[in-house]
Amino acid sequence: MNDAAPYFHDLAEGPKSAHAVWLRTADGIRIRAAIWPGPAAAKGTVFLLPGRTEYVEKYGRTAGDLAERGYAMVSIDWRGQGLANRALSDPMAGHVTDFAEYQTDLAAVIGHAEAASLPKPWYLMAHSMGGCIGLRTLTGRHPFHAAAFSAPMWGILMAAWMRPVAIALSTASRWFSFDDRYAPGTKPSTYVLEQPFAGNTLTTDAEMWDYMRRQAQAHPELTLGGPSLGWLKAALSECSALALLPSPNFPTLTALGTAEKIVDTGPIHARMAMWPKGRLAMFPGAEHEVLMERSAHRTQFVDEAVALFSANR
Repeated sequence: MNDAAPYFHDLAEGPKSAHAVWLRTADGIRIRAAIWPGPAAAKGTVFLLPGRTEYVEKYGRTAGDLAERGYAMVSIDWRGQGLANRALSDPMAGHVTDFAEYQTDLAAVIGHAEAASLPKPWYLMAHSMGGCIGLRTLTGRHPFHAAAFSAPMWGILMAAWMRPVAIALSTASRWFSFDDRYAPGTKPSTYVLEQPFAGNTLTTDAEMWDYMRRQAQAHPELTLGGPSLGWLKAALSECSALALLPSPNFPTLTALGTAEKIVDTGPIHARMAMWPKGRLAMFPGAEHEVLMERSAHRTQFVDEAVALFSANR
C-alpha cells in the first residue's frame, strides 16, 4: 500500500514539495510516512525518527532547515500515533507490546525509500523515543552513514523508589491482561493543550510552543495522551536490554539540554562517554526538544548534525 495520505501543509510550515503516503508494515499495520524531496541534486536523505506522541507535521520546519542545507527528509507516524493505526479502542492511549514493533515500522519506511530512490547517502536524526528505536536499529544491519540524536530515551526518568514498582506493575499488567490501562500519573489528553507555556518541560521558546499548540488544536486526531502499562513494560524492557549492549563503532552526535526533565540523562552521559566516534553536545538552558527550542539552539543542532553527515558520505 503506497496510496497518498493526508498531509497538512499549512500546519507543518515546511517545504511545499512534501507529500505523505500510507505504508503497510510486514505485520499488517497501516502507518504514514512523509517525504520532503529536498533540493535538486540533494546531498542525501535524513530519516527523522520522532518521539512518543509525535507526528510528521511537527517536523515540517526541520525539513525546511535541512532542505536549506541540501538534504531531503523522510519521517514517520509510528504505529499508535499520528494518523497511523492505533492499537486500542481508546485512541488517546499510546500502546505497543514490544519495541520490536517499531523496527517493523521503520523497515517499511526504508523499503519505501528504496523503492522511491530517495537520495543517498542516508542518515538518522532521532528524538526521544525515536532515539531508543534508532539505537536498536544501529546495533544491527542498516543503511545509514551517521546519526544525530536529540534527548534520546535510553532510560526513563522516574524516582529510584518508583522503578521497582513500575517494573512490577507493568509486568503484572501483561500477566493479568490490564496492560491497556494508562500508566500511573498519565491520562487521555495531550500535553501541549493541557499545560500552559509557563512551567512546561518541552521548550523554552514561546513561539515554538504556539506552533505545537496550533497543530494540536487544528487536528486533534494527530495527538496522543499518556502511555499504556503495556507501552511502559515494553519501554523499560528495551532500555534495559540496550543498556547491556556496547555502542556501535559509528559516527554519532547526541544533543542534550541542560534543563532536560523528560528522559533519564544518566544513561545518555554514560553511553556517550564510551561511544567510539560519538560526541555529546550540551545545550545550556534547553529543555527536552532541542529541535523545538530557541532559534540559536535549533540552528546549532542542525548545523552540527549536517557537518557530521557531510563528513560521512
